[in-house]
Amino acid sequence: MIKLSNASYQMLSIFLKEVNAFFSSLIGYIVIGAFLAVMGLVMFVFPDSSILNYNFATLEQLFENAPRVFLFLIPAVTMRSLAEEQQAGTIELLATKPVTDLQIILGKYLASLLLIAFALLPTLLYYYTVYQLGSPKGNLDSGAILGSYFGLFLLAASFAAVGLFASSLSANQIVAFILSAFLCFLLYWGFDLFSQLPLFSGPGEAIVQMLGINYHYASISRGLIDTRDLIYFLSVIGLFIMLAMFSLERRKW
Repeated sequence: MIKLSNASYQMLSIFLKEVNAFFSSLIGYIVIGAFLAVMGLVMFVFPDSSILNYNFATLEQLFENAPRVFLFLIPAVTMRSLAEEQQAGTIELLATKPVTDLQIILGKYLASLLLIAFALLPTLLYYYTVYQLGSPKGNLDSGAILGSYFGLFLLAASFAAVGLFASSLSANQIVAFILSAFLCFLLYWGFDLFSQLPLFSGPGEAIVQMLGINYHYASISRGLIDTRDLIYFLSVIGLFIMLAMFSLERRKW
């Protein structure tokens, strides 16, 4: 039997409390339902992107459009994580317990990741559908699809870390949502836009693009998992989790 330390038990309690908050209210169901509904419309209904109008089986539409949906859904999930605690004054109560700021943040972060995983899991039905529609049946690049799923989860995990940091900056959930969406947009598309400026013409253009999430997400989506891409995503996640921790500590100062 595994015995948890008091601090680990407190972090697990925070994790379970967040998961319960997601699914005891409409938040979790709305996030999952909205994601699946939008992706279903994009893949099977809208004429410009429907796979029924393509001559080959692909899940390209899912992986191209999911980051755009996550740009709004993930900030909506994370905006309440720390902002609500600050608004209600319970963040001070958490600080009195034998748990560090990092453990508080990790408990809430892991709960957000679990909700994201639950949102992605039903999309395997889309994979099964496209698999059956292939000619011949199963004519899919499963390696590239697996890499794309992995990249999409890393992208969502990065957005969740950004959202948690934004939530630590304000007690207002709307402010946290707007700030999170802006930072996620900047990380995903901003560097591509900056790279097109005359200032970065030449070799500088590729360097600036490599600083953005889109570059590394596109790389993993090809089915080849490069350690440089993994290091990039883990660095972004670690950076914003540490920034969120410093933001909480700043309130103590």
